[in-house]
Amino acid sequence: MEHLSTAMGRGSWTLGFSIGTEEHSSEFYVALRWIQFSMVVLSLIGSGSIIGYVALQQLARHPEIRPLFYLSLSDLMLGVCWLIGVLLYGESFSTQSIACYNLQVIGQVLYISSFCYTLNYTWCLYRDLRSRIRATVNDSSCLKITESSNRLSRIVIKLSSLIPLLLMVPVFCIGNGYGCYANLSNSCLLLHTGMLELNSSYNRVHKNACHSLYLYRTTIFLISFCFTLLGLVILLIKTRILYKKLVTLTGFLGDQQWAKISVIERRVFLYPTAFLFCWGPATILAVIKLLKPTNMPVLYVILYILQAFTAASQGLLNCIVYGWTQRTLQYVRQKARRDVDTQTPLLRSQKRSYSSMQNSKSLYKL
Repeated sequence: MEHLSTAMGRGSWTLGFSIGTEEHSSEFYVALRWIQFSMVVLSLIGSGSIIGYVALQQLARHPEIRPLFYLSLSDLMLGVCWLIGVLLYGESFSTQSIACYNLQVIGQVLYISSFCYTLNYTWCLYRDLRSRIRATVNDSSCLKITESSNRLSRIVIKLSSLIPLLLMVPVFCIGNGYGCYANLSNSCLLLHTGMLELNSSYNRVHKNACHSLYLYRTTIFLISFCFTLLGLVILLIKTRILYKKLVTLTGFLGDQQWAKISVIERRVFLYPTAFLFCWGPATILAVIKLLKPTNMPVLYVILYILQAFTAASQGLLNCIVYGWTQRTLQYVRQKARRDVDTQTPLLRSQKRSYSSMQNSKSLYKL
């Protein structure tokens, strides 16, 4: 099957559709560049605000805050990676294609890692509620279970960075070894999910290796997306069921309990929706390029524009959905505000030292 991609200009990368003249394609890329730049800057501000606040309040070591901190950190690093891509676009230097290719691979490591941290954050919500149910039924091993859960959480956090890196090692090695970065000068912009058009100087072995590498990268992305989305839905539904069980065990279902159930029900809808909003267009675009339909230029244009808006906004959206709406940060902000109004600087510093040992018992409630 022949490739749909059409080379646009000297040394350009392939979108998989023909926009028209070279001048029009150049304008399209410039528009994508500014859309990506705007959304990435907002995402950097959003994720940076969570990281900065957690660091200033010295909350990074709390088991309840740690998943959010690492999720924001991965979003920040991904935003920096994409911002570098925006700055490299339009520049001309001898190793531009190589730099863009490796930047794309680093970006894939970071956004798959972000998928893992998103899933880990939701799993921590479920784990916390499950431990509270065990405490309610006076499980004597509750403390031991909590300690082992915290240890498991630290292992999962490390694996969330290690596994994506290991998955992308073949892409680094084989891609650079076989020169799969040919005609890739414009691919610094966001996600490059298209198939490369290798010139006639490439032998059959190189072409087959690069094609297999492209299929491998796309498959890893699609599997990671589906696994994360399915995991979010399952964990949130189980969290809702667990909370109803916790309320049943206490023997009382008042207005406050119903309100918390409503919060969980909103999260069951909100978390997967936010994830779909960020990565849905990129996923659809990747699937379409695998299927290689013909005569769909308008759809490609729409998906590339949507991708520039949504995928680059992940840090901003995660900051709102997972960060500032979380009750832990709300509690800390309220407590800090009361401290400013009622305490001297010395008393505030003493109270922060004391609360660092107590917050894990009282924060991060659904």
